[in-house]
Amino acid sequence: MRPRLPGRAGLAGSVRLPRRLRLRLRLPRTTRERRRAVRVVAALCVLALAPMTWMYVTASGRVRDVADVPAEPVAVVFGAGLVNGEPSPYLAHRLDAAAELYRDHKVNALLVTGDNSRTDYDEPGAMRAYLTRHGVPYQQIVLDYAGFDTWDSCARARRVFGVTHAVLVSQGFHIRRAIALCEAAGITSYGVAVAEPHDATWYYGGTREVGAAAKAALDAVVRPDPSLLGRKETALTAAVHRARP
Repeated sequence: MRPRLPGRAGLAGSVRLPRRLRLRLRLPRTTRERRRAVRVVAALCVLALAPMTWMYVTASGRVRDVADVPAEPVAVVFGAGLVNGEPSPYLAHRLDAAAELYRDHKVNALLVTGDNSRTDYDEPGAMRAYLTRHGVPYQQIVLDYAGFDTWDSCARARRVFGVTHAVLVSQGFHIRRAIALCEAAGITSYGVAVAEPHDATWYYGGTREVGAAAKAALDAVVRPDPSLLGRKETALTAAVHRARP
């Protein structure tokens, strides 16, 4: 015997909301209610955009290009992924800019920071290999193997490698977040925004920054320990003070 299905009234009754909740969910009808709804929406928009505003204000005047960025002891290059073990196009462009900074005597050493959480994925190692092929001496490149995100890279640069002043290298959609987080970590920095065509990857990166800005603001307030902290390293200090070849 086929089970009897509830009729229309039975289905409606099974999902009917409580009266109080139905009253709360109805659309505003009066002018006063509509004004209140507009104010609530405006307040939510302001809260959503506040992290982006903080990033732009913090980075104001600090985004430059290779030609006019002030000289600093160190350039910090953020990872951007590998393709078949080699730097992705976006990462390669960051490394090209970093190599140019070194050749132009804008920096004396490079800190490359990226992901080496698996034995078969060595982002910092691939970054150093690329830089040495483009003229940067091996001993002037120091590797941070635990730069799992931007906050970790900034916090480790300060707490593990002793960076206090730096030039940061990334694409334009990311560089302001890097500057703001390094500022929160205790690093005074300028940023080189590597130019890219506005392709799908660029727009994806820009869209992603809206959500990433909220996490960045939280990291700047809470200042958590990086995923891996480890002992202090002296290799970068030695590279900075080493005579250039």
